[in-house]
Amino acid sequence: MGETGSTSIRLDDNYCGRCSICSSICPYDAISVDPATEEVKIDAETCQFCGLCYSACPVNAIEIAYYNQDSLQRAVKKAIDDGKADTLVLMCRGNSPPSCEIQEILQGKGDANYIPLRVPCVGRIPPEFTLKMLKLGISKIVALRCEEDFCRFKEGSRINNQRFLLTKNVLEILGFPSETLEVIPYARRAVYDTEKCVGCDKCVFICPYDAIETQPLATPSIVMEKCVGCGACALVCPTMAMQLEGYQYETVSHLVKRYGEAARELKEKGLSPLILIFCCQWAEFTTLDGYEKSLLDKRVAIMEVPCLKGFDPYNVVEALQSGFDGVLAVVCSEDDCKLEKGYDVGERNTAVLGRVLERAGLQDRFALLTLSPRKIGEFQEHLDEFIERIGSLPPLPLKPLKAYAR
Repeated sequence: MGETGSTSIRLDDNYCGRCSICSSICPYDAISVDPATEEVKIDAETCQFCGLCYSACPVNAIEIAYYNQDSLQRAVKKAIDDGKADTLVLMCRGNSPPSCEIQEILQGKGDANYIPLRVPCVGRIPPEFTLKMLKLGISKIVALRCEEDFCRFKEGSRINNQRFLLTKNVLEILGFPSETLEVIPYARRAVYDTEKCVGCDKCVFICPYDAIETQPLATPSIVMEKCVGCGACALVCPTMAMQLEGYQYETVSHLVKRYGEAARELKEKGLSPLILIFCCQWAEFTTLDGYEKSLLDKRVAIMEVPCLKGFDPYNVVEALQSGFDGVLAVVCSEDDCKLEKGYDVGERNTAVLGRVLERAGLQDRFALLTLSPRKIGEFQEHLDEFIERIGSLPPLPLKPLKAYAR
C-alpha cells in the first residue's frame, strides 16, 4: 500500500484465518464472506475507513493506509522523546475539543500537559496498542470518545468502551493503578447565547435532527440529546446566537484573517498563487492533523470544517479578500456524509456562494471538491490541478474587495 491511486484498505488473503470477526464488526456491511469458499472480501466503495476491522483482526490480515498502529506508535514515541508529557489523550477526529477544553477535562485527572492523538474513531484502537504505549513510558491514557448515540462510525464508541474496560481489568490484575486508563464520553454540540437570540426561529426550521424546538412567547430551546453538532443552525442565525462549539464564527474568522495576513506577506514578495483549503474532517485524512506545521507550505493553507453543513460561505469571500488567490472546499459526498441528514443544507449554502462569487467576478477562484480517503493520493492530484488552474489566472490585487455582510 502507499502508491498513488491504490485503495486505502486491503485484506491479505494469505494471512486471513476466515474467522469472520471483521465482517461481524463492520458497521457498514462493507465486508462479506462467500458462504461456499469462506473467502472474505472488502468493498472499498462501501467502506468508510473507520478502522474497526483493522483493529479487530487477530492475525493482522487487514492493512490500512491511515493511522495504523506503527504510524501512531512513531508519533507518540517522538512526542515522548521530545519530552512533551507522559499522558496520552486519544480523541475521535469528529469530536476532539479545543486544547483549552482538554486541559480543563484533564484537571485532577493527570498532567495538564499531554500528548494529543487524533484518530478517525477511538474504536479502532486495539488493546495491544494501549499496552505498547505503557511500555513506551506513557503513565496515563485518556480516551475522549463520542457518546455512543453520536458515534460518527455507529459502533466505534461502544467497541472502544468495551475494549478499554477489558484492558483496564487486565492492567489492574497486573498491578497498574486503576486510573491508568480512563474513558470520558464527549460530544460537540451547538452553543446557544439566548441574549443574542431575536426569536426568528430560522434554526428551528433548518435543523435536520429536530434538536431545536420553538417555544411560545420565548426563544427556541436546544434538545441537547438530539444535537449532533452539524453546525447548520449556526449558518442561518442572523445574530450568531447559535454557534458550533470549537467552530465559533469569531474563531474561524480570526484564523482566516491570520492566514490571509501570511498570504499577503508572501504575495508582497511576488509569490503566487496562494490557496486556502476548507476541508471536511472526513473527506481527507493525510493532511489535516498536520495543518499547523504546513501553514502556507507550498503556498497552501488548510482549515478544518466539521461538515459541509457547517461550512460558512462567507469565509470563502473573506479569504479572497484577505490575500488568497483561490479557495478549495473539500467535502464528503452525500452517501459518505457522517452526519447523514441535511446534506441539502450545505448544498443550498454553496449555491448561494456561487451567485455571490459570480457577481464579484470570482467564480473561477472557488471549487467544491467531493472526495473520500478511498484512493491514496487522490487529494493531492486534485489539489495540484486546482493550483495549476488558479496559477493560470492573474493574482488577485492586494486591495479590499466589496464586503458582503453575513
